[in-house]
Amino acid sequence: MLPLLMIVGLFAIFYFLLIRPQQKRKREALQMQAELTVGDQVVTVGGLHGTIAEMDDQTVVLETSEGIFSRYERAAIGRRMEEISTETEADPGSDPIQHRDKD
Repeated sequence: MLPLLMIVGLFAIFYFLLIRPQQKRKREALQMQAELTVGDQVVTVGGLHGTIAEMDDQTVVLETSEGIFSRYERAAIGRRMEEISTETEADPGSDPIQHRDKD
């Protein structure tokens, strides 16, 4: 009887530590992908940043640069970017990447 209890206990630990969190992440990703709208800034699972220009049930068209459009599956959208703060919009001269002059 003890070996059977150990197997059941091991399965319970496996379920609560691996399967359940993975299902939760998948559900959250599907919900985020369902809530996407035109104009959202997103990042694909491959790391491409873009703005949603068009979308239908299966695909989204991202504008990655001005006038450059690419079509992706909705499932390829990894996350939605947060809104840009008004502080960075107020100071257009501020560049988050600092460049050093070479001598």
